[in-house]
Amino acid sequence: MALVLAPGIAHADRGGGASQGGGTSGTSGGRQGASLVSKVVYSGSTSGSRGGDGHGALKPVGDWTPPACWYEPRSAEQFRDYVESMYDETVNAPGQHSYAKQSVGMFREDYKDGTYENYNLDKKDEGAFWVAVRDEDRWMEPEAQACDKLPFWVENGDPVPVENAVTPEVLAELAYNRVRLPAAEVTLRPQAATKVNLPTWAWLDRATFKETSVTASIAVGGLNIQATTTARPVSLRLEPGTPDAETYPASGECTINADSSIGEPYTRGDAERTPPCGLKYLRSSGDGTFTLRATITWEISWTGTGGAGGDLPDGTFGNDQAVTVQEIQSVNR
Repeated sequence: MALVLAPGIAHADRGGGASQGGGTSGTSGGRQGASLVSKVVYSGSTSGSRGGDGHGALKPVGDWTPPACWYEPRSAEQFRDYVESMYDETVNAPGQHSYAKQSVGMFREDYKDGTYENYNLDKKDEGAFWVAVRDEDRWMEPEAQACDKLPFWVENGDPVPVENAVTPEVLAELAYNRVRLPAAEVTLRPQAATKVNLPTWAWLDRATFKETSVTASIAVGGLNIQATTTARPVSLRLEPGTPDAETYPASGECTINADSSIGEPYTRGDAERTPPCGLKYLRSSGDGTFTLRATITWEISWTGTGGAGGDLPDGTFGNDQAVTVQEIQSVNR
């Protein structure tokens, strides 16, 4: 019923289809049931390539978020096939409400015999229909309801008269939402259990944290554009999990080294040194552990078709790890 009342709304496929760069919905008619799916294709370090192995999504710094809805083109033939198939499914569905049948019939009439005679097939090479697309993971958010314009025709070369019409920059923002990053599990020394008032060294190997990119592209309805969004690690933030602790440096923010590592591995003879990245617990964790939060900040940039490019808001991704802190035992004689 909801699909019929808003026939022009499509959904971005977050499963194994177009969003994973090679599913059938990325190259065929682009339908799932009575709904169009996004024709944007993603490649690189996406959720499909690194799911379930400790990788996770960027969390933007600040209140910015990637678009929850946008507009994409469809050829006259693609749009006709969608409308006719949706109409047939609706009117022939057993028990379908008469209002739904009437609604989809009125929608079809406008594109078949009304404003757009026979889906503009007689000038199919002169333009395309543009349809609204919502990210299916966010379709209940108010931002996803902003793209509420019914499908409309745009002549080739004319500006698309709506906000969030797909462009290289919009593709870059959508790719931002698909970047998957490795968990920031830091190496600690002492490793098994640290001691109260003993500096604990922390570091991340340079091989684990390196630039990560996702490319988003679309080739449909005469439009062929792409954008690549790249995340580059810049710092590690340590949160000890208790106020009874100190961090090195005092801000808790360890910047990346020239060789792309963070911090410095502990070596024999460093006991008297202050770690460039680490922490010191001021009390024991008792019979339990403290939860150390390690968060990487990533600097985000993008490049796209026609030499376009720029920066997007920084993003973060972190994880928790348990730390046992013991009292130093001494023997009095």
